[in-house]
Amino acid sequence: MSTTSSDPLATLGTLPGVTDAVDSVRKAVDRVYGHRVMRRRSNEVTSEAALRGARGSAALSGADWNLEEVRRRTDFTGDSEARMVGAALRLTAEAGQLLSIWRQSPLRVLARLHLVAAGGAAPEDAVGRPRLAGEPVDEPLIEAPLPDADEAAGRLEGLSGLILSESEAPALVTAAVVHGELLALRPFGSCNGLVARTAERIVLIGSGLDPKSICPAEVGHAEQGRAAYVAAFEGYLSGTPEGMAAWIVHCGRAAELGVRESTAVCEALQRGAA
Repeated sequence: MSTTSSDPLATLGTLPGVTDAVDSVRKAVDRVYGHRVMRRRSNEVTSEAALRGARGSAALSGADWNLEEVRRRTDFTGDSEARMVGAALRLTAEAGQLLSIWRQSPLRVLARLHLVAAGGAAPEDAVGRPRLAGEPVDEPLIEAPLPDADEAAGRLEGLSGLILSESEAPALVTAAVVHGELLALRPFGSCNGLVARTAERIVLIGSGLDPKSICPAEVGHAEQGRAAYVAAFEGYLSGTPEGMAAWIVHCGRAAELGVRESTAVCEALQRGAA
C-alpha cells in the first residue's frame, strides 16, 4: 500500500464501501451497547464474548471445536488442536490487560502476545520475539509468500509507527490494517493468525469502539469461513484500493457478526436461559 497522504489510514477510510462499512459497524455496536442487559450484566456478556471469540480464532487456525467443548475443557495441554484452543483462550484473557502498553509500544504487546500464545509449545528462545533469518514459520492457513526476516522487521516498525501516529482513521480501518499486515508479515515462528486477530481486538477495544470487549470479530471471521477469510486477505495483499477496501469491508462484516453473537447472548441472559 502506498499513498502520499500524511495519514494513510484515514485515506483508506474514504475508499468506496469502507465508509458504509464503518457506519454499519458503529450502528450495530451502539445497538448492542444499548441493550438493557448491558446495564446490569455487562461483565457476563464480556466473558461470553471472550470465550466465543477465542473459539472462533482457534477455528480459523485449524482447531474448530464446538463452543460447549471449549467451555467444558480445563486441560489444553494435549494434542495440537487442544494447544491451539488454549492459546486462543489465553490471548483473549490477556488482550484487555495490554491496552495502556499498546498505546506506547505496540511491538512490546505483540511480543507479549506471542509469548502468551506459544509459550510451552515452542523452543524457549523462539517465543516472544520476531523470527530471525532462516527460521521457519508454521501458519498453515496463510500460504502467501513470506517476507524475509529483515523485511518483516522493517515493516513491523512501520506498522508500529502507523499505530502511534494518532491517525484520524476509524477504528475499523486501523484494526483491519493491523490484522492484515500481521498476517502478511507473519513475524513470529508460530501463532501469527491468533496474534493478528487478538491485535485487531485490542484496536477495537482501545479505540473506544468496543470498550467492554463484547463484539468479538473473531466470531464473524470464523462464521464467514476460512475460504472467505483467505480470499479477503488476498485483497489486502494486493495493495490495490479495491483489494484493501474488500479486506476492510470483510473485517467490518466480521465485527457485525460478532455484535450479532453478543446480542443473542444478551437476549438469552434476559430470558434466563444463559
